[in-house]
Formats: sequence, structure tokens, C-alpha cells
Amino acid sequence: MHEPHDLLLLPGLLCDARLWRDPVAILGNLAEARIADLTLDDSVGAMAARALALAPPRFALAGLSMGGYVALEIMRQAPERVTRLALLDTSARPDAPEAARRRKALMALTRSGQFRGVTPRLLPSLLHPDAVDGPLGDEVRAMAERVGRDAFLRQQHAILHRPDSLSLLPEIRQPTLVAVGEQDILTPPELAEEMADAIPQARLVRIPRCGHLPTMEQPETAAALLREWLTAAG
Repeated sequence: MHEPHDLLLLPGLLCDARLWRDPVAILGNLAEARIADLTLDDSVGAMAARALALAPPRFALAGLSMGGYVALEIMRQAPERVTRLALLDTSARPDAPEAARRRKALMALTRSGQFRGVTPRLLPSLLHPDAVDGPLGDEVRAMAERVGRDAFLRQQHAILHRPDSLSLLPEIRQPTLVAVGEQDILTPPELAEEMADAIPQARLVRIPRCGHLPTMEQPETAAALLREWLTAAG
């Protein structure tokens, strides 16, 4: 019987442990999973430092969306502690001007007291169209409510000011899974392809019938990918 893999999981914007719940349950005793709290800081550098302080000495690292930005920052701060890397529905690029404008508009809406209006605006970009109006959409809204207004503003500030990580990608030597939902609007497949092309030991997977949150939309597929990633020879 093999020892479980130490696994550090990084959630996305307005996400908590629910984002990773189902794949972690499916993985069972294959992984000793820790889920970082990315709600307390307003920079990816501070988020990465806080996560590293609570992580074991060596660990596999997986981040989704904003969690991917933090994962890349961990690869700057402590690459020697990471045994393998998974980047899900994320990008190595900073925001394009139009994306930054939309982000600032959502922050202004939140500051005006309309935080509850943010998630309905985001849902069509987060989930496959078939899932927006169903129970999964309700779960995403509930998760956003738990994270809350103040954390949302801190996270958006961190995302807006994140560094460009494109030049870091060729330096990553760990086996890397790059996965993306086929219907991801926020970080579309071409951004995943860009990362996979630049990372020497990367495997690219496009997940069918899936938007931006594959660990919730397609948990069995996400778990299978993580299982293969954790158990592959490094």
C-alpha cells in the first residue's frame, strides 16, 4: 500500500473547499489533500506565501483559475517543494484591457452594495450553458455567498495586479497537467494550449461539455485526470 500523495489545492475566485470536494472524495486515500484559504490576502504573492506556510515540505500542487495564478506564484517562490503541477482553467497571462475593465466594473458594483448581483452576472461565464439554471448553479451561488463581499474585493485586486507568468513557463521542470473545459469562456482552450506548449513536461487535456469549473461540472473526469497525474512516473 502506497503512502497517500500530499496534495495542495488552490481554489478560484469566489470559491471555497466545495470546488474540490467531489474529486477529493473520489480520490479517497490516494491523496492527503489540503485546500488553501485564498480569501484573506489581496495579492497573489501573499496568497502563495500563506499557502506555503501551511503546506507540507513537498507536495503536488493543483490550482484552478485564480488558484492557477497562485500556483504559478508558488513556482516562483518555492519550486523545489513542488513535485508535480496541475493548472486547470487558468492562464499565464495578465488580464487583457477589456477583461480588466469588466473586473473593475464588478468591483464597483460590489462596493455599491450589490454583491448579490455579481454571481448571476458571472454564472454564464463559469458553467456550461446546461448547468447555469440547475442545482449546480445554486451551489456556485451559495459558495460565492460563503466567500463574501470583502474577500471578493481582495481577490479581484490580487488578480488585477498579478504578474505575467509567460516567461516562467519554460522553467517549470515538474510533470504538469494542463486541463480546460471545452466551453470555458473565461480562460478558453487556446490559453491552456499556450501554457502546455511552453512547459517542457506538460500534458494538455480538453474536457468536453464543460465550462470553467470542471471539478464541479465533471467531477469524475476531473478526479480521473488528477489520479493519472498523481500516479504517473515523475
